[in-house]
Amino acid sequence: MKTAVLVFADPKAGSEESLGRLYNALATVYEYKTAGEEVSLYFQGTGTRWPEQLQKTDHPAHQLFKAIEDKVAGISCGCADVFGANAAGFDLIKDNKVPGTTGLPSLVQMQKEGFNILSF
Repeated sequence: MKTAVLVFADPKAGSEESLGRLYNALATVYEYKTAGEEVSLYFQGTGTRWPEQLQKTDHPAHQLFKAIEDKVAGISCGCADVFGANAAGFDLIKDNKVPGTTGLPSLVQMQKEGFNILSF
């Protein structure tokens, strides 16, 4: 089983709902990882703002993020451009050459590679 987890929730929303979506995405990656399943985490849309926040040791999801940080596939390049996100040392993904952007992750490619896609 292969799973790709995509985070779209916006940390700037400042809501419990946004933090809850992020936390559940990270917990899902953690569960797949500890079960020995292939899993990858992607940050897209306004979710590209999370990695910089998660580097802060006082963030409530920091420890969980550190436990699954090795599963971060990367950050949508085009989305990071639009939303002014810092890649925080992660790869910028641009497989899907969407016109007018620097590229986004390709969901078609993920599916062709056998990934189930979950979004938060």
